[in-house]
Amino acid sequence: MKKNYFSAKIKTKVTERNWLVIVNPNAGGRRGEHEWPGIKKLLQKEGIPFDPVLTEAPLHAISLAEEGIAKGYRDIVAVGGDGTLNEVANGILRQQKRPATEINLGMITVGTGNDWARMFSVPASFAGAVRVLKEKKTRLQDVCKVTFGTNGNSAERFFVNLAGIGFDAEVVKRTNREKMKGHSSSMIYIWYLLTTLFSYRSTRFQIIAEDRERKGEYFDISIGIGKYNGGGMITVPYAIADDGLLDVTLIRKIGKWEVIRNLPLLFNGQIERNKKVEIFRTRSIEVTSNPPVNLEADGESLGTSPFRFEVVPSALRVIVP
Repeated sequence: MKKNYFSAKIKTKVTERNWLVIVNPNAGGRRGEHEWPGIKKLLQKEGIPFDPVLTEAPLHAISLAEEGIAKGYRDIVAVGGDGTLNEVANGILRQQKRPATEINLGMITVGTGNDWARMFSVPASFAGAVRVLKEKKTRLQDVCKVTFGTNGNSAERFFVNLAGIGFDAEVVKRTNREKMKGHSSSMIYIWYLLTTLFSYRSTRFQIIAEDRERKGEYFDISIGIGKYNGGGMITVPYAIADDGLLDVTLIRKIGKWEVIRNLPLLFNGQIERNKKVEIFRTRSIEVTSNPPVNLEADGESLGTSPFRFEVVPSALRVIVP
């Protein structure tokens, strides 16, 4: 008989010191489910009082975080990947019961990319991540609110690390389809990065930031609170998570083989060496395109253009080393 390691519901009453642990069993190709028993033992060993709850569908972590805060939890841990963390952060930022900065958010990574954790040097080892939670050192980080199109309407979402428009968003969309089938590996992302390259076409964009307008054909646009995406690629190398600014990297129309030749620049932080790359900082940015293009944020496929991005300074309190 399969053991049930999770509570079915968030407890009706909680003590002030309890932690809410939101576990995504599907993260990392079901790694969340497989690794949870060991993570649970580490939390118990370190004497952290906690109540675990299992996500059951996409976006479920948002409502679990909202419900948990309403019931009294002030310390929340996401066990999953960047998408799980994004959902929990959105629950914290959207709820109205407590100021978001009064909630502490930590993470134990079981995903494939884990780029938010990489930004803050949160240990990849479970034991190391649990020690970070126990030490409970916190800092405030910025977030970004993005407005996008979906089914003929507009919607809003916060992201805590990085968003991609155009080529990157198309790669993420195809990669996420494989994740839905239970396949999850950083090599899948690299595979679709290369295969998408031969079918993707640059798009004509209008970009407005700080009253400056840019027009032209662009291959990819990255907008970052943090500097990493795609499992360690450094697409916005100068991003600082608490400077009150968005870092933007624009890649103008570029040939397929030039992209392949320049792949090393994506991993060593020197992407700006390519003359078709422009990097700047802004507090807000509006992006329209013809035709509409996709958006990904924190590794999650969202909607289509037009987009508006706006930084929200010092909005989220996170537990980091």
